[in-house]
Amino acid sequence: MFESKVKNLQYSTIGLILLLFSATLHASESLDVLHWWTSLSERRAADFLRIKLAEENIEWRDAAIPGGAGLGAMKVLKSRVLSGNPPSVAQLIGPAVSEWAELGLILELDNAAGRWQSQMFPTIWQLVTHRQHTVAVPLGIHRINTLFYNKKLFDRLGLKPPHNFLEFKRVALQLQAVGITPLAQSNEAWQVATLFETLVLAESDVKFYRELFVTRNPQAYLDPKFGQALTRLRQLRSYTAKSGPDLPWTDVSRQFASGHAAMVVMGDWMKGELMAQGLSVDVDFACVAVPNTDNTHLYSVDTMVMFAGDYSKQFNQERFAQIIVSPAVQLGYSKLKGSVPVRKDIDIASLDSCGKNSWRAFGRGTAYQAPSLVHRMAADDTFKDAMVKQIQAFYLDEKISVAETQQRLAAMVRALNRKED
Repeated sequence: MFESKVKNLQYSTIGLILLLFSATLHASESLDVLHWWTSLSERRAADFLRIKLAEENIEWRDAAIPGGAGLGAMKVLKSRVLSGNPPSVAQLIGPAVSEWAELGLILELDNAAGRWQSQMFPTIWQLVTHRQHTVAVPLGIHRINTLFYNKKLFDRLGLKPPHNFLEFKRVALQLQAVGITPLAQSNEAWQVATLFETLVLAESDVKFYRELFVTRNPQAYLDPKFGQALTRLRQLRSYTAKSGPDLPWTDVSRQFASGHAAMVVMGDWMKGELMAQGLSVDVDFACVAVPNTDNTHLYSVDTMVMFAGDYSKQFNQERFAQIIVSPAVQLGYSKLKGSVPVRKDIDIASLDSCGKNSWRAFGRGTAYQAPSLVHRMAADDTFKDAMVKQIQAFYLDEKISVAETQQRLAAMVRALNRKED
């Protein structure tokens, strides 16, 4: 009888151990996620991802850092990495992905990637790979060259959305005649530069745009096409509010939503923000490509990377990646964020008109795709920051001539190129 009790005790102990082990396996694994999504729509998109991950027992521990275009988040990320406390997951985009991967700090996601190459647009696949390894998770594609317009106002005044700058001028003058600011625009540096890069594309083409910001050919800055883009930027300023302060983009969205301005040029994250404020696409507002850019897609791509650390979280970091790229999550996230899915095999029937146009434009291929300079797709931060600063200075000071700016930028690009050599 004693032996029997001992055996029963052993079986009970083993059972308890197995039960505890099983509970440990299925316990919610916490991953801290560093990002810069802090606006109303961005929070909704992040919460959607958090909920989807929670359904798979992965806890999204939020580390949101405010600041336009992710400037603050990048400072925090660098500080955490240098102090030996990197986040499990971090928002990182464009060439920075490969730069961090080259340092050996980013977890390779080859096990999670599976059939991603066949499912994603070629540009997206190239963006998330480095030295033949998958190093990032793509969430959505934003179209920067988007012109939003107040549909109810346009309908009431009998206006049509402009597709070239002659039409834009005609519409702007009609709006000014009835006391409405034609174009909502902040003086904040990255917002001015966002408008400008769309104008570069409008006054030239994808090939010339890449020559400026990807190849970084100093001679291209002296080209008349670049001069015309600068001239156009100054012309458009005359259609904005007379004293445009450094408004955050979220305030610009509210200015547009309230009807104080009839149009705004911004990446389609603006669509997500307007929808979060209760407006509806094709009812309250609508969108078209910036004049003269119908067939092109000036893009920025939301991506996440996983930091390697001690590899204790690798299993759930890989699960995180697989969940994010799944069709249902891609569609759900994009509808809230304003972007479009990174997958070319997605059913876009549920996307709104702006989303369908963006997805189809990007799907035309690399000849029609221009990587955003301002939003970290085209160049490193040093080059981007220098360019943005000069464009803002030109925009704010009418004493600075177009020719002077062209010469100054050409010299700056030559100096930066020599420094990298």
